[in-house]
Amino acid sequence: MARMSMILGLVLVLVVGGGFAFLASWDIPAPRSKVEKIIPADRLGK
Repeated sequence: MARMSMILGLVLVLVVGGGFAFLASWDIPAPRSKVEKIIPADRLGK
């Protein structure tokens, strides 16, 4: 039973490490949609 829990723990560490490596190396593209917001002149500071 101890051997099985050690193998399960090792697999869990490998999965978490692989997921971290994947997220660290993933080049997430920037959003391409243009955002425009109209701000009234009375809300702007002087």
